[in-house]
Amino acid sequence: MLIAILATFVVNVLLGLPLFICLMVSAIVGFFFVDLGLLSRMLPQQIFSGIDVFSLMAIPLFILAGNLMNGAGLTQQLIRLANSIVGHLRGGLGYVNVVSSVFFAGVNGSAVADTSALGSLLVPAMKKEGYAPSYAAGLTAGSSLIGPIIPPSIFMILYASLTNTSVGDLFLGGVIPGLVLGLAFMLMNWLYARKANIEAQHDRPSIKNVALSFVKASPALIAPFIIVAGIVFGFVTPTESGALIVAYAFAVGFISRNLTLKSAWKALAETTLLSSAIFLIIAASAVVSWLLAYAQVPEHFATLLQPFADNPVLILLMLSLITFGVGMLMEEVSSLMLLTPVFLPVALHAGIDPVHLGIVITMNITIALITPPMGACVFVAAAVSKLDITVMFKAIWPFVLVAIAVLLTVIFFPSLTLFIPSLFQ
Repeated sequence: MLIAILATFVVNVLLGLPLFICLMVSAIVGFFFVDLGLLSRMLPQQIFSGIDVFSLMAIPLFILAGNLMNGAGLTQQLIRLANSIVGHLRGGLGYVNVVSSVFFAGVNGSAVADTSALGSLLVPAMKKEGYAPSYAAGLTAGSSLIGPIIPPSIFMILYASLTNTSVGDLFLGGVIPGLVLGLAFMLMNWLYARKANIEAQHDRPSIKNVALSFVKASPALIAPFIIVAGIVFGFVTPTESGALIVAYAFAVGFISRNLTLKSAWKALAETTLLSSAIFLIIAASAVVSWLLAYAQVPEHFATLLQPFADNPVLILLMLSLITFGVGMLMEEVSSLMLLTPVFLPVALHAGIDPVHLGIVITMNITIALITPPMGACVFVAAAVSKLDITVMFKAIWPFVLVAIAVLLTVIFFPSLTLFIPSLFQ
């Protein structure tokens, strides 16, 4: 059955069908191998139950909040703040690119949105400073991976809904890995700037200018603290936090007069389209996940890895290899929805903390966003930088390797993910 589902999915993807259709057709094929009589009853039931999860309501709310803040011009303020902090250094725009991604992660949490928004602004400027176009585009795509790791994160909300793990603990667990990833890309930029002889373009700004940039960007910087603090301290649920941050984004936008009715409507329209696509994928993935559970695929997988159960690191490495491979060929939300129910029993049996597992899975799926042949951020970076996609495919691998190195560090040192959550137990 599993081979038939995978073969059907791959064929449909190659035919260019929408991912929702690919998953649904694969699920229908799976019912032929399980019990065709269950099709009419279980298909609609699993579609509904897959999206009938209260915590999933947070997803469109966080997407809307990010779109509203972008419409209010807060992205530009974050870039200006990053430029005032590190822009005067040698290779400054490369550092600005990474630091802006760290700031932007707390506003949007989407790697693709990060690549598009920051790339259109920073890649042309980096070219003028002497950066190779492929490096500028690669750094933009690579640093965008910080977005889904530092809270808020759509992937973590999905993982939490599947595993009953605390969203607050997952958000806190992603902070250090996200910052470590940012530092790794900044080190990479430091080496590149010296090799390419990139010079500083302007003097160190005054404290007054830095403070002014901080004040202007503070509405965006406050947002992630509102989200995380509200959830961690139990004031609000993730969904209520999403509603709160949407209200905050509306208030900031209209008070500053940077958010117009036209831009607000555009943000609502973009949120509707993206949320609809995500929920359709979640619904279809829920059907496939039920089939896999009905066929006892997780149990068979756990039995297969039983000899390695006493070595959590090895288990995580094997799960990461599978997740990374699937993520290269499949859309990220569906990868997470399909793999998590299979991996969780294995990880728990090996004594792996579910928060640590969630961060590792999130990082794997996120890295796949910049990995050929299906990495969405690679295509976006190529488009905004006007590079041929084959050039981007060649240029992106150093950034993939850096991200993998950080992932391995997180796997070998679980305290990187568990330290901050432990402080709030």
